Amino acid sequence: MEMALAGMGMPGTQVADLSKRQKAAIVVRLLRSESIDLSLMDLPEEMQVRLTQEIGHLRPVSRDTLKAVVEEFVSELDSIGLAFPDGVGKALALLEGTISAKAADRVRSQEGLGQATEPWERLGELDASRLLPMIESESIEVGAVALSKLKVSKAAEVLGLMPGVSARRLAYAMGQTSEVAPKTVSRIGEALVSQLDAEPPRAFDGGPVERVGAILNYSPAATRDEVLEGLDSEDKEFADEVRKAIFTFANIPQRIDPRDVPKIVREVDQAQLTAGLAAAMALEREKVSAEFILGNMSQRLAQQLKDEMEAVGTVKPKDGEDAMSAVVAAIREMEAQGQIILVAGDD
Repeated sequence: MEMALAGMGMPGTQVADLSKRQKAAIVVRLLRSESIDLSLMDLPEEMQVRLTQEIGHLRPVSRDTLKAVVEEFVSELDSIGLAFPDGVGKALALLEGTISAKAADRVRSQEGLGQATEPWERLGELDASRLLPMIESESIEVGAVALSKLKVSKAAEVLGLMPGVSARRLAYAMGQTSEVAPKTVSRIGEALVSQLDAEPPRAFDGGPVERVGAILNYSPAATRDEVLEGLDSEDKEFADEVRKAIFTFANIPQRIDPRDVPKIVREVDQAQLTAGLAAAMALEREKVSAEFILGNMSQRLAQQLKDEMEAVGTVKPKDGEDAMSAVVAAIREMEAQGQIILVAGDD
């Protein structure tokens, strides 16, 4: 539609006494009078200014004139077969979600466009653990501005990761940011984002500890124990970090808040829960977890599960491990959705 507005008034029009800007102004005024949601922000700023001025200077036009202008406008629209975005930046916006993020970043880099999103939007999407070293490396004043621009929940996470002295200093400095100019805030955001852009792209999303831990979470217990024993002999420190990242059925008592057990039980398929508990009761380490789960729910439900476990009898090792893995997967899913929080484990 912008192309049609910009092109109105070509030779051969029926309303020769009106300029093309006046005709565009009439069309815009008509659309607005019909309460049609119209955005002209994609037009060049100069064109927006002149269009606004024309609307302010125009006087009432006759019905015949309005009809002729509208017919010409419709004719302009019909003559446009297909419109393309004005510039590579708008082309990227058009293709958002269609091309990969890496391809989009490569286009921005080659075209010198910079990042598509506003700096503070990008920073707000980072994890608190990712923001922490960036803020700690800056002055107290810059860190205070950064925390002030983050969502309250995200700023609280970052503060929670800091030593008490640093958190108090930043909190006090945030109280002195009311006089900071908007341009200064924008420059700080751009400077912080430039640190992100200066970092080389990572081949993997998480670190090696998280990746190995995630793999071992879903590995059979025998495989997990064998791998950890091998890691102990090769790199004891790395092996200890991997153990902290692992969450298995046996870790439930140390990593789950007892108050969250009823929520977890509701999320797990009852047949799998029964089989998992029955299998765990026959194992040395997992038995403690089964007793922990049964001991932190209502007595009525616990007795019901015990009756079902007795009816199930002996569970095959493979079926029992699959059932316990299903319980762990449900817990992981609930953690990812923010329904529960895993207690930090040191063992």
